[in-house]
Amino acid sequence: MMLQIPAVLSKDEVALLRALIDAAPWVDGNVTSGFRPGRPKRTRQLRGDPEAAREGGAMIVAARETPPLFVAGALPAKIFPPLFNRYGGGETFGDHVDNSIRQTRDGSLRIRTDLSVTVFLTEPGDYDGGELVVDDTYGVHEVKLEAGDAILYPASSLHRVEPVTRGERVSSFFWVQSLVRDDGRRALLLDMDLAIQRAAGTLGQSDPAIVGLTGTYHNLLRMWAEP
Repeated sequence: MMLQIPAVLSKDEVALLRALIDAAPWVDGNVTSGFRPGRPKRTRQLRGDPEAAREGGAMIVAARETPPLFVAGALPAKIFPPLFNRYGGGETFGDHVDNSIRQTRDGSLRIRTDLSVTVFLTEPGDYDGGELVVDDTYGVHEVKLEAGDAILYPASSLHRVEPVTRGERVSSFFWVQSLVRDDGRRALLLDMDLAIQRAAGTLGQSDPAIVGLTGTYHNLLRMWAEP
């Protein structure tokens, strides 16, 4: 399941975040790849200024709690601290699948990466190339969103970032361990949640049918949720 979340950050928030991270030093993006010979990764990552990375990551974490669609789609149990990367001058990240387990450098957090999340921080007209291309069971999808928008997709999907041939593509990325590991079950729960919300807008929250459907949703979540 791929899910676009509009306006995770407002334009003003994007501007504040960019002012913070653009002034910080950037390093070779392979510092977070782990040992993987021949990994086709050419990008830069915000690692030279830990304070800027922490403050910028905190802005992203606070923002992701605002859109109800993020919570409904991801059902987050744990969030890996957001990271930041930038591509320019032909930089790219070839076909890959994200690591199944991620651990912070200090070992304080270890998560199973059920979902990958990218928050775009550059307007699409400001650069050429740089599309996120995700290859899943439903085909190949190209993603290039407005600054402040986010895309969620299974971390097990084969994906890549196309070379940036003009300008720079700046984004935040992180991983989510969901309460519901199975992508198909998460998609079903999201569909149910959205359908209940639409019906409740017409019938009202107290309508017996809405109450029954809401109960079914929560019973499924109880059955499928993992510690």
